[in-house]
Amino acid sequence: MRKLMITIGICMLAMLGCSAGKPATETDVPASDARIQYVGRVNFTNPEAPLFTYPGVQIIAGFEGTSIRMKAKPKSAFYMVQIDNQEPFKVDFYQQEDTVLLLAEGLPEGKHTVKLMHVTEGYELRPEFYGFILDPEKDLTEAPALSQRKIEFIGNSITCGFGVEATVETAPFTYETENHYYSFASLSARALEAQYLVVARSGIGIFRNYNGPYDGKSETAMPALYDYTNYDDTTEVWDSNRFKPDVVCVNLGTNDTSAGRYNKTKLREAYASFLQKLRNRYPEAKIVMMSGCMLSGQRMKDVADAQDAVVAAANRRGDKQVFRFTFTPQDGSLGYGASYHPSMQQQEKMANELTPFLRELMGW
Repeated sequence: MRKLMITIGICMLAMLGCSAGKPATETDVPASDARIQYVGRVNFTNPEAPLFTYPGVQIIAGFEGTSIRMKAKPKSAFYMVQIDNQEPFKVDFYQQEDTVLLLAEGLPEGKHTVKLMHVTEGYELRPEFYGFILDPEKDLTEAPALSQRKIEFIGNSITCGFGVEATVETAPFTYETENHYYSFASLSARALEAQYLVVARSGIGIFRNYNGPYDGKSETAMPALYDYTNYDDTTEVWDSNRFKPDVVCVNLGTNDTSAGRYNKTKLREAYASFLQKLRNRYPEAKIVMMSGCMLSGQRMKDVADAQDAVVAAANRRGDKQVFRFTFTPQDGSLGYGASYHPSMQQQEKMANELTPFLRELMGW
């Protein structure tokens, strides 16, 4: 009888998969999980490896457990990470050889939130996100609701956060010192509690890129590339229905007026044409034409004059939702980032100027 009972016990274990003593496996969450929120221009052609090139793309999820790891393409990007309301920190997938990187461990049991932000320019490196790894028998939870306030920032290296972590103005560009999280755009959006989307690339202009031809090169300037999900990638046209901004902030003109010789007529025409493109795409949005903070003297005057003319023309046509905003020119008193770009303190000053302007403009 005892032998029979032992035999029955063995059979029951077999029916249960003989799991006794076998360690539980971690939860592998794919990037395609519907509970993961994506904000920004992301290409989902491969839903298991969403691709993005612009800075500011955000990935947000709720999760259970005491630890979380992220999976992404190695040697592709830097990210800023925030777990719950703790201090944000930077993680390195630019020098990372593996596809998996630990974000947090030793968290209290319970529900948590993770927020990732791509903070470098990815047009060369083409970052991809592959998902998360959680504790055994843990899973994602519903992510926090996104703000209904929406801002789109269109710009150049200033918006990207070029060299913001550098401390020497003569330092060259490196991915290690670029950090969009500390840009005026990111700082302003967080202060306004708004979700936001970025279309920005260092060196780009509205009709002429940095040190480009006098009359411009339209196929490499922002208006021609704006239509696509990723920079310099015509494989997917961006669906603007995926993000409808309440306000669009355009900070272009610094590179157009670089090297001291440029066509002012072409500059004004490019502003007018791009403004019409934006208005056709976003009939209800407010549009803010911005200048600075790397402009001064005649260059600043020429950009301001061109923008003023375009805004005035729009107002005469009955479009009263186009505005102008000028950042205070940097003077070095707050230091410089790499290649004389705005320092972290200068970017904070820019955000402190723009935030109240947008708050009043939008009634936020």
